[in-house]
Amino acid sequence: MIKDITLGQYFPGNSVIHRLDPRIKIVLVFAYIVAIFLCKNFYAMGIMFILLLAVILLSRISPKLILKSVRPIVIIVIITSLLQLIYNRTGEVLWEWWKLKITTGGVNMALFTTLRIILLVVASSMLTYTTSPTMLTDAIERLFSPLKVFKINVHSIAMMMTIALRFIPTLIDEVDKIMSAQKSRGADLESGNIVQRGKALVPIFVPLFINSFRRAYELAFAMECRCYQGGEGRTRLRVMKCAVRDYISLIVVAATVAGIILLNHYFPTVL
Repeated sequence: MIKDITLGQYFPGNSVIHRLDPRIKIVLVFAYIVAIFLCKNFYAMGIMFILLLAVILLSRISPKLILKSVRPIVIIVIITSLLQLIYNRTGEVLWEWWKLKITTGGVNMALFTTLRIILLVVASSMLTYTTSPTMLTDAIERLFSPLKVFKINVHSIAMMMTIALRFIPTLIDEVDKIMSAQKSRGADLESGNIVQRGKALVPIFVPLFINSFRRAYELAFAMECRCYQGGEGRTRLRVMKCAVRDYISLIVVAATVAGIILLNHYFPTVL
């Protein structure tokens, strides 16, 4: 299960999505997330699904990786859907037992919420799948560069965000190794109640925190040895320039948002 988490990983490629300007990709992801929350019916959500499916096909990312990005949130999706199914009492009653009622409104809302969460996770994952950490750092710094007027060190913020994202796969591998080592020593991590399982995780988190601090110290020491001084006077190997494909992608997303607003107006709402 730990190995299935692919958040923060970058998969090199030469697809159209990989070649998009990282600044544009960040803006598009935020616009896509906002558009998802604007959706109020299945017609609008269907457009968002088709758009994301087109992005996945254009990026040539393996469907297995997409499934891996969704698998860790299965429990969250199930719990959220059950809550919507039980507590939403609108519409016709489909099944009733004692105080429990399942209605058409609850079923629709459970499906709608499930689709929304999955699209959010996959869309966010596509950003890191198709953008290298270096380009992501530069893009964040460029987008937030107006904050320098307020004496905010944008470069340090962008660097910290990217390093944190970059070390997620490393920490996941570290957890997997520690768990394997504990199991080989006879540790039981899967049986017992919640309290017993929580106590069994203590021998995992202690070495994990120690290794995390050690990696942070080694990274800081390596940056100091290379005379790293932040963003002042720093040049870049790749200069970001918007191409025609970037403007086309902005137009497509803008048209999609406009279409969602129209669909919300002319078709019945689920929310």
